[in-house]
Amino acid sequence: MKKLLTGNEAIAEGAIAAGVDVVAGYPGTPSTEVILTLMAKKQELDFHIEWSVNEKVAFEVAAGAAWVGKRALVTMKMAGLNVASDSIANFSYSGCNGGLVIFVADDPGVHAGMAEQDSRYYAKSMIIPMLDLASQQECWDYVKAAFDISERIKGPVLLRSTTDISHTASDVEIGKKEKIAKREAYFEQDIAKYTKAGAAICMTQHRDALERLAESLKIVDSYLTESGIKINESHLSPNRYGVIYGGAVEGTLREVLRRFNLEISWLKIGLIHPLPEEKIKEFLTNVDRVLILEELEPLIETEVMRIAFQINKKVDIIGKLDKTFSVSGNYSFIDIKKGLESLLNKKLEAADNPEILEDAKKLQVKRPISFCTGCPHRGTYYALNKAIKNLKYKKNEIIITGDIGCTILGMNKPFESCWTEVAMGASIGLAQGFKWAGIEKPVIATIGDSTFFHAGIPPLINAVYQKVPLVVIILDNGWTAMTGFEENPGTTYFKESPTQRVDIVEVCKGCGVDKIDIIDPYQSEESIRVIEEAIKYPGVSVVVSRRECALQANRRKVVLDKFRVDFDKCTGCRICLNQLACQAMVFHPKTENRKAYMEITAECFGCGLCQYTCPTGAIEVIKDGE
Repeated sequence: MKKLLTGNEAIAEGAIAAGVDVVAGYPGTPSTEVILTLMAKKQELDFHIEWSVNEKVAFEVAAGAAWVGKRALVTMKMAGLNVASDSIANFSYSGCNGGLVIFVADDPGVHAGMAEQDSRYYAKSMIIPMLDLASQQECWDYVKAAFDISERIKGPVLLRSTTDISHTASDVEIGKKEKIAKREAYFEQDIAKYTKAGAAICMTQHRDALERLAESLKIVDSYLTESGIKINESHLSPNRYGVIYGGAVEGTLREVLRRFNLEISWLKIGLIHPLPEEKIKEFLTNVDRVLILEELEPLIETEVMRIAFQINKKVDIIGKLDKTFSVSGNYSFIDIKKGLESLLNKKLEAADNPEILEDAKKLQVKRPISFCTGCPHRGTYYALNKAIKNLKYKKNEIIITGDIGCTILGMNKPFESCWTEVAMGASIGLAQGFKWAGIEKPVIATIGDSTFFHAGIPPLINAVYQKVPLVVIILDNGWTAMTGFEENPGTTYFKESPTQRVDIVEVCKGCGVDKIDIIDPYQSEESIRVIEEAIKYPGVSVVVSRRECALQANRRKVVLDKFRVDFDKCTGCRICLNQLACQAMVFHPKTENRKAYMEITAECFGCGLCQYTCPTGAIEVIKDGE
């Protein structure tokens, strides 16, 4: 049966078909939709699915299940792999009893923010086999293959995707669900396997992990997936030109070859670690020039150079190291076409009309990133800027550290508040570093609710313990909003849920914070006053800015008073628009027959911030019946 699926949806379907028992993860584009797809079917599925508090915890949940013989899947983006890496690196030495698949999605081209990280290197450092996905069909096939390989080697398997694979849809052939006998959870005490108590134990585990890695390559060498896909596959042509590639470039490469009717040798590497060295050696003996196609770092390219040197094969290698490609970004049709032109030493016929491309560039629209209509974070940053101004500080004097999620949008116009963005929870730790380095003026850390639960609690405890004069503003909109409105431990404040709510205020009290205030960011005057007091406080002060995400509130049919502009009172000063940049506002410039004025459209959510900013009182509530 064929279904039109994105890569992430195909992974979810593949996990179901593989008989997964436990799925855990933390939201992070471009990986989020795997669990979102499963959550939508949660009532009909007979296994456990959860959004964990962070990726490290999610991995440990999955690892525990795999240790007692179950099949478990954990999902995360590349930045999340950093968070989970401590546990994964140690767990890999011990291996597992059930199948354990670690799904990670990289983001070449930075479509979703964060560092342009190449997670393939983690597989090498952690001694874990890694399958690299090249199509949506492989997403379905490789999940099942990964569980199979994991159980055969008794160790975890990394499954790597990229944005182009995870978020693009194509027809996927869906097979039948595996019939796996019900497994009882069982765990035996084995200090030598499950602890790191001593050098002898660790060294033995290291050797075991290396043996599992070697065994995975033996398995893959002859592996054929349910859809007939070979994980590592080659094709030889009579000419002496070849391409070695891995990952998401496959679809575009095949399109270019078809477009220009090219017949060349190729080697597709689906098991990126350990690399199929014997296959690479055999391939190199049949070519004189080889193009390496891989997004991000030259991992394959470097290894191909090493192997060519070892077998004393003189071959021209074209890729990133000779500057044909950049180590940044993802590959387009034009990129791969240029690479093939370098390989073949000839120009391929023009693929595009340059005039059409030039016209398309002129039509490109700039899309500044801002808060959604009604977003409570708009009110928080407005109040924060006002508080700083009221306390007689200049805007460029007060360092405001930002964090991951919707909160970081405070760096953009018109607020231009946040100065930094590093990693989940880093805003609070960085702020302490600024203070200890000698910054005398107030330092303010801003962080979202989900990010606070993820990684903000330890640095807050540290600030209390070290008695750092610091303001922490927690923007609590109740959801993990930027990645797709997933729940977090505080969501049940706004929504009924079978889970138990964890209150951020109580957590902060438990961390030892003495001064904690709650504000409603829609109430500007009170919010400004509270933030001013927090900035003046000599110790650690926390302000919880609590108001539900406007998009989620709108979906739950929450209705607030809407606003309009009194045309006669409006002077067209644009103060409201300049200070808030609300999408529900439309400015009409002066004409010969009409004065300039502001309009509030039907997109208005009803936050009321504009009414507070208006110096002439021109913005008013729409009364019932009007």
